[in-house]
This record gives sequence, C-alpha cells and structure tokens, in this order.
Amino acid sequence: MSLDRIAPAIFVLLWSTGWVVAKYAAIHSEPFTFLAVRYGLSALAFFSLCLAMRAAWPGRVVAFKAVYSGVFLHGFYLAGLWWAIANGVPAGISGIIAALQPLLTAMAAPLLVGERLQGTQRLGLLLGFLGIAIAISPKLFDPATADLAHAAVPLAINLIAMCSVTYGTLYQKKHLQTGNLLPIATLQYVGALIVTVPLVLTFERMHFDGSAQAIAALVWSVFGLSMGGVGLLLYLIRRGQVSRAASLIYLMPPTVALEAFVAFGEPLTLPLILGTIVVVTGVYLTNRQVTESRLREQLQ
Repeated sequence: MSLDRIAPAIFVLLWSTGWVVAKYAAIHSEPFTFLAVRYGLSALAFFSLCLAMRAAWPGRVVAFKAVYSGVFLHGFYLAGLWWAIANGVPAGISGIIAALQPLLTAMAAPLLVGERLQGTQRLGLLLGFLGIAIAISPKLFDPATADLAHAAVPLAINLIAMCSVTYGTLYQKKHLQTGNLLPIATLQYVGALIVTVPLVLTFERMHFDGSAQAIAALVWSVFGLSMGGVGLLLYLIRRGQVSRAASLIYLMPPTVALEAFVAFGEPLTLPLILGTIVVVTGVYLTNRQVTESRLREQLQ
C-alpha cells in the first residue's frame, strides 16, 4: 500500500493524539508553561529546517500576517484548549467540541465572504450544536459537580478556543495563499509565543517537573504534532491529497474518544457516543454542499 493512500488517515490519527497529550501533559506541567516550551522548540525546529532547505523568507507584510495568524491558530486556540483540559474537560468531549470548527467556519462565511447557507447546511449547524449539548450534558449536570460554573467555565473556554482557530483559519486562507509554508509555520509559532509567554508570567509558576513522562510528551508534541503533523500536511498539499484528509476529519471526535478511553479510562457513555454521532452528522451536512461544488468544478 502506497503512502499516498494511507497518508490522509495517518494525518488524522496523528492529529487526534493532541487531545490525549494535552491531558497527559497536565499531570506533569502547567498548560501555558508546557505550550511556551513547545512553541519555542517548534519555532527553532522549523527555523533549522528553513535554513537546511534554504527556504525563501517572506517580506514584512506577509511576515506580519503569518505572526498574526499564529496568534489565533496556535496561541489563543491551544491556550484555551489545554487550559480547559487541565481544568477538567475530558479529552473525549474536547475532541467533539473540536468538530465545531467547520460549523463555525460555515457560520462565519456569510459575513466574511457573502456565502448563503443552504437549508441542509442550517440543519447541519443545528445538529452540530445539539450534539455538543448532548455530549457535555453529563458534565454539566453531574451531582458531583456542585458548582455549575466549575464545569461551565472550562467548557466555555474550550468553545472560545474553537472560535479563535476558526478565525485564524479564515484569516490564513484569505491572506496567506502564497509564500513558502516553512517560514510561515516558523513565524506562526512566534505569534503563538507572543500570546503564551505573558499568560505564563501572569497566571503560572512555570511548573514543569522534568520527568521522563513530561519529556516524552514534549518530544511528541514538538516532533510528532508540530513537526510531523505539519510536515505530513505539506506532503498532502504537494500530492493533492488535502481533500481526502479533510473528508476523514469527521473521524476525529470518535478517534479522540477512543484514545481517551484507552489512555485514561474516560468512559464511553451513551451521551458521549450519541453526541459524537449527531455532531459528525451535522458537520457532514454542513460541508457536503461545499464538497459537492468543488467536485463539480474539478470535473468541468
């Protein structure tokens, strides 16, 4: 079996481990501290790769846009997601919330690019948010959680993080269509540091226990996720396999839920399973019209 056939599935499987790593790292480090170290090492690794490949660096305007996009794509997004997981949001539920990104993008499209949502897409949006509500209902109404805000605030932060990455994705699609992706990726991690370092200095004690488990999580975050995931995405772009990877993104929520079950024993409850099915259905309906339009354009 060739790499072209399995690369999209590998990408989704690789990317899904990010939620498991976030919960695992929270045991050994404060979230913002861990992310700051990860971003610094990732920026250094990408910069070294740029030097090795003699990549052409963008001008000031594009460089600023790359840094700005990184503020939202990595900085606010992962800061919110990792903080939410460190403060009690199960990795499986956070993975389901991640599926909201295509839905939020569809909601923003009419405002930003003038696209009008079809009836099926509106139904998909409704199902997506309904699925989230079903999945998180046990967390909100668990008798063990006496203070509703204790559960609601981390979930709200997780949702806000999805808004951040949605905006960052739309901004990148609009303003960073050209230029070498390696320097852009390097500058995006610089943007992430601009957000994360002040959060570390303001809210944390820079705790990182330096254990073998913490180092392993950091190595995987830098080379498996930041380098491996992005590197594989660059390969998919070059080979024209991006659409196949996008279609497999529907498998992300159940994959994260299964990984969290194996790694941490997070229960696969009926609301979680039902919510996952409803969210995946909603994302499919919301994006089906776009996918069909692109296929027709390719065939013409």
